[in-house]
Amino acid sequence: MYKSKALVSLVLIIYLLFTVYGFMGNENVAFTLDSLILPSIAVFYFLFIKQKTAFFTLFLVCYAGSDLIGLLVDYIPESEHYYLVYDLDYYIGNSLYVTAYVALLIEICKKLNVLHIIKHFKIHLIVLTILSAWVVYVLQKTIVNTLTNSSEYYLELAYNIVMLLLLSGALLNFFCRDNQKSLYLFLGALCIVFSEVIEVAYIYIAQRNLLNFLSTTLTLSAFYFFCKQISILDTKEEELHNIISNSPKSTEV
Repeated sequence: MYKSKALVSLVLIIYLLFTVYGFMGNENVAFTLDSLILPSIAVFYFLFIKQKTAFFTLFLVCYAGSDLIGLLVDYIPESEHYYLVYDLDYYIGNSLYVTAYVALLIEICKKLNVLHIIKHFKIHLIVLTILSAWVVYVLQKTIVNTLTNSSEYYLELAYNIVMLLLLSGALLNFFCRDNQKSLYLFLGALCIVFSEVIEVAYIYIAQRNLLNFLSTTLTLSAFYFFCKQISILDTKEEELHNIISNSPKSTEV
């Protein structure tokens, strides 16, 4: 227990130091600290979380792995092959993020009944599809002038589509399951998407320290919700009510 509290404290200390160095304008140190937050959470997950699932584990490994790769590449001295290494980091790192989001999407939606959703949530599906398409269009339009080739464009497109599918899937899961676990998953996905949108603004529009701080804060909040939901049973509210109503204690009353 003390070890888990110590590791949580370490994550918070790294986050606070990132905030301090970020607002001081020391971007190199801030980037290093930012890149260590998710790997630290991954260590906490593997050491202290007993209820592990394959897809959530894959999500965490890919996400933390991408952060670590970016950190290692940042410390490689510039040379004639540096831009090749940078390109590899871009493609591998973003591919790992896409894989992470796909794994999380499967984890969230694996119990959903597609036919039930189509039957009962037609309007929701239409609205979510339109909104997601519009957000993807805006994001692609924002970054298109900075991309150098079509492969970058399609990778960013896949990234944004998967990200919006994750948010839509988490929202539909909350509508269907209507419990605390699905709420935490939705809040986590929402924080992730807002974090990514702010990250786009930070990278491609204006590199302001406040934007970087907000993006990292939302990412940390997302993983707080994701870790919080792990120990909660995925039971519908009406199922939970029936369990309580049919329990021996309630029968005696």
